[in-house]
Amino acid sequence: MNTRLHYLGSAARNIEPVQHLAILTCMDARIDVSALLGLRPGDAHVIRNAGGRASNDALHSLAVSQAVLKTREVMVIHHTECGLGLFSQAELAQQISAASGHHFNEELDSFTDQIAAIVQDVERIRECPYLPARDKVRGFMYDLAANTVTEV
Repeated sequence: MNTRLHYLGSAARNIEPVQHLAILTCMDARIDVSALLGLRPGDAHVIRNAGGRASNDALHSLAVSQAVLKTREVMVIHHTECGLGLFSQAELAQQISAASGHHFNEELDSFTDQIAAIVQDVERIRECPYLPARDKVRGFMYDLAANTVTEV
């Protein structure tokens, strides 16, 4: 047996999230996922990006989370006042280009309808062939002002 593979196998068992849960949410600093959901360190994987979108990179992280670290449920949590919902793709690209001095033309998955964006992300995850557990994917909206989470 390959010693390295044996080590990785035993290490993976020790780092599996206790609740077998992965959470995809926005990188917005106002969102304290642990406090919001009552999580402790080790309870869940938290994957964050601009808008909490089910981008290719987020799907890759979910694939590792599920295949290697045995998560079986996914929560997609978007929030009110999200920058990806407040600015168009063109506005975001212009701001990034201006700040960096380099032309930016990557897709950022900006949106105008927050609920539709959540539904779209849940569907992207459910349709991803690399995820062994796609049946327990749920979407939520976090209202920053009210500090409430509502299932979509």
